[in-house]
Amino acid sequence: MEKMNKRYEPQEIEKKWGDWWEKNNYFSPHAGKKKTTFSMVMPPPNITGALHMGHAFNNTLQDIVARFKRMQG
Repeated sequence: MEKMNKRYEPQEIEKKWGDWWEKNNYFSPHAGKKKTTFSMVMPPPNITGALHMGHAFNNTLQDIVARFKRMQG
């Protein structure tokens, strides 16, 4: 098992995973597949009060789902 660094080195991590994603062609959509269309309703950013962590959480979840579905093709 690899020993975990005590310090986070984003340059190393981003390079490692960026190269892996490129190698596995995760940045290219696979338009040739016959799958049902995925769509997600994203309402306009209507802020009706003070911004709070719930706003960031909701936007983060939408981003995660969209990226996951894109990676699936």
